[in-house]
Amino acid sequence: MRRQFALPEFDVKYLDTTGIDWETIVEPRDSRWLLLSSWPVPAGYTAEQVTVALLIPAGYPDSQIDMAYFDPHLARQDGKAIGALATHNLDGRTFQRWSRHRTKQAPWRPGEDDVSSHLALVDDWLERELLK
Repeated sequence: MRRQFALPEFDVKYLDTTGIDWETIVEPRDSRWLLLSSWPVPAGYTAEQVTVALLIPAGYPDSQIDMAYFDPHLARQDGKAIGALATHNLDGRTFQRWSRHRTKQAPWRPGEDDVSSHLALVDDWLERELLK
């Protein structure tokens, strides 16, 4: 697994407990990405597992992680459309970007939020999408 940049130790400890392969890569223009392979997806989508990519911003963990990117692309099994999607080329693949963001009611909390809390939010987005 590639480790092209270091994450904070608390993130490494969390990621290592998931049992999921993960790696960090640096793409052109110094974009830093965390890739998690075989991330489980709730029943109701066309894939059971995906690679999840998170853009790790400069200044993290004080700066927030935003959105999530999936490969393969997700679709609902019931055929209902998923809004606010785009594509993003990363690591030689085309990921599906879910444009989902924190709100004023649930902002990024430096010193509290991290990769684990963002991935919990990603899981929530996936669950809530199926309720629409």
